[in-house]
This record gives sequence, structure tokens and C-alpha cells, in this order.
Amino acid sequence: MKKILLMIVVAMTAVAANAQKFALLDMEYILKSIPAYERANEQLNQVSKKWQAEVEALTTEATTMYKNYQNEVVFLSQEQKKAKQEQIMQKEKEAADLKKKYFGPEGELFKKRESLMTPIQEEIYNAVKEISDLRGYSLVLDRASDTAIIFGSPKIDISNEVLEKLGYSH
Repeated sequence: MKKILLMIVVAMTAVAANAQKFALLDMEYILKSIPAYERANEQLNQVSKKWQAEVEALTTEATTMYKNYQNEVVFLSQEQKKAKQEQIMQKEKEAADLKKKYFGPEGELFKKRESLMTPIQEEIYNAVKEISDLRGYSLVLDRASDTAIIFGSPKIDISNEVLEKLGYSH
């Protein structure tokens, strides 16, 4: 009996010795505390509104052309109808192409967001990596984006430490 108890204690000690350390951080909290992130977001919102207005202007122009066409259709020859229809389709295509150029998966907004946010994200990543290396964390989870975390002790949340490492007070 003593041997079994001793083996259990030794096994538990070995498991505890190999236990990995984890930490949590709240990326939303960190980002909201970084003024450069807020400025970048504002800049993205402004450029997005500007580009959206350009797309809407072309769409409105195509809609107006179509309404005018509907009012004139009875007075137009087949050739004129075909020409007007092609003009309308061309304007609609221009609007769709502009929308894709600005807002598509590899569009200008994506590129702009990447150019503004990547340096901030890299700075945060480097701070988290330094803290993790210093403290021996094997894994750092973002409590803001992972809905699988039901509870995380505030004792293992390193968000404020990351902000301090980045030079921001909490």
C-alpha cells in the first residue's frame, strides 16, 4: 500500500514538474489603450467613408441613367436602346469594379488596414513574447477573441504588463 501511495506521489510530482504555464491577455483592452491604434482606426474609417461615397456616386449615376432610359424607351430606336443599355451596364460595371478595388479581399482598404495595423500588432506580439520568455509561459490566450474560455483567473492576465512593456500606463 505504501509503495502504491509513494508511486502516486512521485507521479503527481512528475506531472507538476512538467506542467506548462499559461497566461491570458485581453487584446481589445490592450488595443484600446494604445493611441496609435485608435488613430489608425479613425484613419481607416475616414478613408472607408470617402471610398464608399465614390462607389455610391457611381451607383446613383447608373440608377439615374436607368430611370431616364425607362422614361425614354418608347421614343428610342433599337440602336439607341442598345447603346443606352450598354452605357448603363458599363456604369454599373464601373461601380462594381470600384467597390471591388476598394473593399475586395485584396482591396485598398485591406492593404491600408494591413499597413497601419501590422506594426502595432508586431509590437504587441514582441512584448508578449518577451514576457512569455521571461516568465516561462508555454501558451498565451486572448480572452477577448476566444469564446471557449469560460473562466480565466485575473492572476494569470498579463494585459497590463504588456501595456507597461509597450510604454503605456494602465
